[in-house]
Amino acid sequence: MHINHHLTPQDLIPELERFWAVSGQKVKDLNQNYDPAQGSPVFTIEGKYTTRGWTEWTQGFQYGSEILQFDATGDSSFLDIGKKNTLEKMAPHVTHFGVHDHGFNNVSTYGNLLRLMNEGRIPENEWERNFYVMALQASSAVQAKRWTALPSGGYIYSFNGPHSLFADTIRSLRALAIGHQLGHSIMGENDQQTSLLERLVQHAKTTADFAVYYGEGRDHYDVWGRTAHESIFNTNDGNYRCPNSQQGFSPFTTWTRGLAWIMVGAPEQLEFLQTINDAELEPLGGREAIEAFLLKMAKATCDFYIENTATDGIPYWDTGALNTHQLGTDVYERESDPFNDAEPVDSSAAAIGAQGLLRLGRYLNDDKYTQAGLTVMKTLMGDNYLSLDESHQGLILHSVYHRPNGWDHIPEGQSVPCGESSMWGDYHAREAALYLQRLANDDPYYKFYL
Repeated sequence: MHINHHLTPQDLIPELERFWAVSGQKVKDLNQNYDPAQGSPVFTIEGKYTTRGWTEWTQGFQYGSEILQFDATGDSSFLDIGKKNTLEKMAPHVTHFGVHDHGFNNVSTYGNLLRLMNEGRIPENEWERNFYVMALQASSAVQAKRWTALPSGGYIYSFNGPHSLFADTIRSLRALAIGHQLGHSIMGENDQQTSLLERLVQHAKTTADFAVYYGEGRDHYDVWGRTAHESIFNTNDGNYRCPNSQQGFSPFTTWTRGLAWIMVGAPEQLEFLQTINDAELEPLGGREAIEAFLLKMAKATCDFYIENTATDGIPYWDTGALNTHQLGTDVYERESDPFNDAEPVDSSAAAIGAQGLLRLGRYLNDDKYTQAGLTVMKTLMGDNYLSLDESHQGLILHSVYHRPNGWDHIPEGQSVPCGESSMWGDYHAREAALYLQRLANDDPYYKFYL
């Protein structure tokens, strides 16, 4: 990436104003014209949102987008539909024992609504508050119950089963963090109580130890910041077996959306830990050790992204995909090309990763990461990636869901998926834009935790 070292959040206010205007039109279109009987909207095909059965992990992004639109613009009509949809349709996600995505679905809806009430953005209402709190407490316990114990700790296992840790899940630790702040824990057999904070720290540590590489010789392809989408364990004895990838090209290459989940998940957990006192962290390894592994993971993944991304800040879907060589050895010395003939870009990875870069830059007071995040956001909100066609229901163009399975739409005349949007890409673009807008306007800092 070629980082623009001169950008400030205030410089992007015009882009932000256009972004939210476009976003509002898309939110209304989806709310009015998408049939929820199809299932959760996942990605667009020829500009129209459709579903794709795998797991129910995107509905919270749809309704969370409505809430973020209100947050950014103050237009109460978006709050009304966001609250209504959360109340009527999100309850099954609170007790969904089959997914590792509670931090996606429930923090994006119930969590955003509770945050707005805490900020005084929506009126205080005791019963409404209790409703959000109960939903988040239940969600946190359900998420943390999905647990594989290891001799060194453990992890929240993916929908693939107890042997599988996904890079994605570090962002679902938000559910555990909020649950802990709300005084909740897991109650098991014989009333055995387990700390949500303990499970949060242990999952983060397992992710840091096995999903991210640090150039320390773990395998032949070990470089600083390389990330495996999936880590496989032997559930009989708890031993780590190998890296794997469900949506990337291979276990030994980096699927950039998996990388991006860790880029944002690690810095926001560092921010969250600032609200926890040292005494609570001492039996879990102590603040210094916990923050050290989170910071190492955050810096490694963000550095890898910067080094392995096109000059405008948009990555290709996997840094080692089969036809990447056809893009040329100077692929990261040129702007991204969504319409190339070799491998697709993934704007959703950029939307997720941009917030990680911005948060890490603020945490470290390091302009390298801050300016990299601003560079990515300027591109995402520019004409090449912002969906300006009102007939297109997506917000950010050129997102990719599952390239190995061939699920993504390839337009006529093109060789690779392009021109489409995803629910997670659109939501995280909104989240990053809200984060940036609050920085630009010196508004209260945008955070997921209480």
